[in-house]
Amino acid sequence: MATTVNFTGSVDRELLKRAKVIAAKSDTSINALFNAELRYLVETFEAAESSNNQNFRTLLDFSLGRTADHEALAALAIDSQEDLFLLMAQAHLPMPRLSETVTQRMVDSLHTLPS
Repeated sequence: MATTVNFTGSVDRELLKRAKVIAAKSDTSINALFNAELRYLVETFEAAESSNNQNFRTLLDFSLGRTADHEALAALAIDSQEDLFLLMAQAHLPMPRLSETVTQRMVDSLHTLPS
């Protein structure tokens, strides 16, 4: 049987509220949800690494915002963002978030469009 340890981490307050709702609806705990997701991430990464497949690492780096979309497309030898998004979904990884600055620039450019 696996030994468990307690650890301290930080999570966005709104994300935690949403996770609590999912846990309640699923009749489980946030801890169980976290363990399942972390186990999936680790086991998938290890399986890809043991087969010398760097695709999951590329997708994980993209998900964490360490790799730009054009870099991920080149590394994966695909030519469409749709394919990249499908691979992200298949890998069970979240899409990266845009920075606040980039998001605000997009909002500002939308406000300049004629109504």
